[in-house]
Amino acid sequence: MAKFQYTARDKSGNSLSGTMEAGNKQELLQKLRGGGLVPTSIDDGRSAAAKSGVRKAVVAGTTRGRKVKAEEMVLFTRSLATMVNAGLPLLQGIDIMIEQTESPNFKRVLTQIGEDIEAGLTFSDALKKHPKVFTELYSSMVRAGEASGNLDGILVQLAEYLEATEKLKREIRSAMTYPVIALVIVVTIATGLLLFIVPKFQDIFESLGGTLPRPTQLLIALSDTIRHYVLIVVGMLVALVVAIRYYVSTPAGRLQFDTVKLRLPIFGTLFRKVAVSRFARTFSTLTRSGVPVLAALEIVERTIGNEVISRAVKNSQTSIKAGASIAEPLAKSGVFPLMVTRMIDVGERTGSLDELLAKISEFYDQQVEAAIASLTSLIEPLLILFLGVVVGGMVLALFMPIFKLSTLVG
Repeated sequence: MAKFQYTARDKSGNSLSGTMEAGNKQELLQKLRGGGLVPTSIDDGRSAAAKSGVRKAVVAGTTRGRKVKAEEMVLFTRSLATMVNAGLPLLQGIDIMIEQTESPNFKRVLTQIGEDIEAGLTFSDALKKHPKVFTELYSSMVRAGEASGNLDGILVQLAEYLEATEKLKREIRSAMTYPVIALVIVVTIATGLLLFIVPKFQDIFESLGGTLPRPTQLLIALSDTIRHYVLIVVGMLVALVVAIRYYVSTPAGRLQFDTVKLRLPIFGTLFRKVAVSRFARTFSTLTRSGVPVLAALEIVERTIGNEVISRAVKNSQTSIKAGASIAEPLAKSGVFPLMVTRMIDVGERTGSLDELLAKISEFYDQQVEAAIASLTSLIEPLLILFLGVVVGGMVLALFMPIFKLSTLVG
């Protein structure tokens, strides 16, 4: 029999520590769980110094950057869920992830979390100290998992949520890559024509004399402006971008920007479906993990990523506090599709809100995939048309005087 030092939490979340004899760690885990305790760390007295040394080395050898890739978060969450489910104490699971994680920044964050848990903080409180890495949704769900004793199940839900969110982002980025590249090509070609080709034609036109067609005059004037005032033009463009970004960062600007996004003729429908899918997935994940409805709505409001929908969710909270159902104020906002509010209403009445929200999220994920596919097929001919109009129009403006060459010579 060996003596083990342990720290654990009871059903009320209180931290306990002590010493217990057992044949091995697995036997000790069974004893602790049989007593209604959730172990956070187990130490046989031989590895504590080594672990402390590893943590100090990690802290000393890392930078202060805080960004963590989504793939790393998914791997950490799913791996930790597996270890906790297998009976490994939380702190030892985090120590394992510190050794396996390649990112030095993430190592530092996990090391600090491990030290905070060792000092007596709960896992969720330790996560809240790193809001740039672990979102409010993440720490709130972990807190719910700690309270319910289902931390491994909550971590699995979090991993699935992060995977689905990242998949949606990849699809949107993939859909936007082609039009952005095509737009850059068009701008590059147009700029090359204005800087190098138009001036040569301008010399020819001036030697011929006569009055140039109006489109040709405009093209030459644009070329002169860019060539002679390039710094001013670039400065104005940079100032315009900075001004727009600053305005969008304000509450009023963000609301107006998101309103315009939802009303765009081609992309508006896609943006709305993405926002509704994110709303349903986040709300479903939170309610399924045991977070109270009002607290879940507050988190959704801050993480939805669209100010129009965020305000609709915020206004609904006031009505819900006054006794209204969830679906009623959401339907009155006019932001959510009728199918969404009807399904939420059915979910409230039947007590299966989280399941129906998950179905809404799945449905709109499929809708987003279909919208992206149709959008990609629609964008290609539109870009070809745009390229033809811009570049073809410039070439036509250059050759219009040549078509009237006899008149100019005369």
